[in-house]
Amino acid sequence: MSRLRIVVDRLADWQPYYPTEDLITAEAFLALDQAATVDDTTHVINLCGNLDYLETGYYVSLLAQARDQRVLPNVETLNQLSRKALIDMQLAALDPLLLELDRRGALAGDSLTLRVLFGECEQPELTRLARRLFERLPLPLLEARFEKRQGAWRLTRLRPLALTALVNGEEDRFASALNRHSTRVWRTPRARRRYRFDLAILVNPEETLPPSNKGAIKRFIRAGRRLGIDVRLITHRDAGRLAEFDGLFIRETTRLDHHTYRMAKKAEHEGLVVIDDPQSILRCTNKIFLHALLQTHRIPAPRGQLLHRRDMRRLDDKLKGLDYPLVLKVPDGAFSRGVVKIRSREELLSEAPTLFESSALLLLQEWLPTDFDWRIGVLDGKVLFASRYYMARGHWQIYDHSSGKTRSGGFTTHDPADVPAPVVRAALRATRLIGDGLYGVDLKQIGDRVVVIEVNDNPNLDVGVEDVVLKDALYERVMQVFLARMERQRNTPATARQRNTPATAG
Repeated sequence: MSRLRIVVDRLADWQPYYPTEDLITAEAFLALDQAATVDDTTHVINLCGNLDYLETGYYVSLLAQARDQRVLPNVETLNQLSRKALIDMQLAALDPLLLELDRRGALAGDSLTLRVLFGECEQPELTRLARRLFERLPLPLLEARFEKRQGAWRLTRLRPLALTALVNGEEDRFASALNRHSTRVWRTPRARRRYRFDLAILVNPEETLPPSNKGAIKRFIRAGRRLGIDVRLITHRDAGRLAEFDGLFIRETTRLDHHTYRMAKKAEHEGLVVIDDPQSILRCTNKIFLHALLQTHRIPAPRGQLLHRRDMRRLDDKLKGLDYPLVLKVPDGAFSRGVVKIRSREELLSEAPTLFESSALLLLQEWLPTDFDWRIGVLDGKVLFASRYYMARGHWQIYDHSSGKTRSGGFTTHDPADVPAPVVRAALRATRLIGDGLYGVDLKQIGDRVVVIEVNDNPNLDVGVEDVVLKDALYERVMQVFLARMERQRNTPATARQRNTPATAG
């Protein structure tokens, strides 16, 4: 387990808190040479009092990043603090939250000073505001002042807070917040040696159809810890904590205009191993992109046509070679949502305007009725599992949302060696166009014809479904890929990692 350093101006600044071997003064930290830090410390929390440009605290963050360490706050955050325009742009998204808090009576009077300690604050009703501030400007300790002017609340001042400025109960809250932010501070040396890496699994406890059920998440945690990876669950509220980890595993349904994509981008920028990586999310979540990609590389897919809103005036030209029934799809639908069966021209004219409200382009494809779809799971370019997902009873899709309740069909999971070779070949060809992450390729087999329906960037891995054949080995294989990549990442200089970051990641 790599070490964490807590950097303070003077050791006496830490006197109110429990002793920790992670503590170091700024002077001693700046005096360390590269050889003394490369294999020792990978995480730094900078609690220096003066973080201004070219002051001691600034150099602590600067040298930490130069030494390939993850530091809070980083230099980018400190540079933003020195430029009001950048702060205003970064925090403009707080305005709707301030309006909501004002309506609920959570903001009293005409001014408010809020002290935020690792994203936490004293006032329970302002927890979301504190977390948002920390996510957008990750500072261990910060003070924000808000004022109500002409009926609207505005952020008027934001500054780092010195450790020595904490008073009364703030010291206890700081210790608790730091403990929650990074449990590494309080681990014994034995616990430190037990784990070599830290992996965050992003979940949404309120998601109705998550990519992994609770049983699978528990098995991922156990498998990771057997391999020396400390696996912890996070939610979107923990975006500010990403730099604590070596890897991010997204087990929440991904979308482009969504925190899953933003967190993947941020984690990749911080140098974490990420599955699903931003490029995979970008390429998989849009069915129109996939349709064009498969077509360009001559990978068999359903015959189809892209429809623009203006194309509704010339349907006859657009529908040449396609016969009803057809399937009309929005680009970013998931779990069979945003997919409509079209039986006639009249139905197309009726259904298309509703779907066009959310997208300028739609995908119209031939309808290929089958009893089941193949789902081939691919990880790191190799087949992980092979399942058949059957259509919901009395319905033409795997998921049926028509009754207000979601119903799904059954499944069977098979040894990949028993799957028809053309199905496996098509799946592997399709994923090579996307990347080397974790994918679920949906395919239909009609006689000798095999077509790729879509490639999913965060396929379901559930206890009792996709793990029927491999059982616990499925979860271990995923963790082994993370382990190998985190080891490779640790041994790769930061400059080389930056050069290898995909330019097409969005």
